[in-house]
Amino acid sequence: MFDFETTLSGIEFKVRQLIDENSRLKTEALELTEKIEELTEIINSQKNTINNLTEETQIIKLRNTLVQKGDSAEIKLKINQLIRNIDKSLLLLTHVD
Repeated sequence: MFDFETTLSGIEFKVRQLIDENSRLKTEALELTEKIEELTEIINSQKNTINNLTEETQIIKLRNTLVQKGDSAEIKLKINQLIRNIDKSLLLLTHVD
């Protein structure tokens, strides 16, 4: 009888440990999921920033070309197109935040 009670007590103790460990792991998984979501938002924001900076760099290069080569309708059209793209990106960025 004593061995049965000892074995039963040991099993109950291990089950409680497993339940506690399960609860801890669920909490940790939830925290990690939240961290992933937060980092995903940061990544998306940084991608938008990179795209905007890339477009701004292209505009600056085109402006420099314009200054060096004189007035060109084609260059002005490209600059306007890039400005429209930046405006669209900024609009999307403001809606993401």
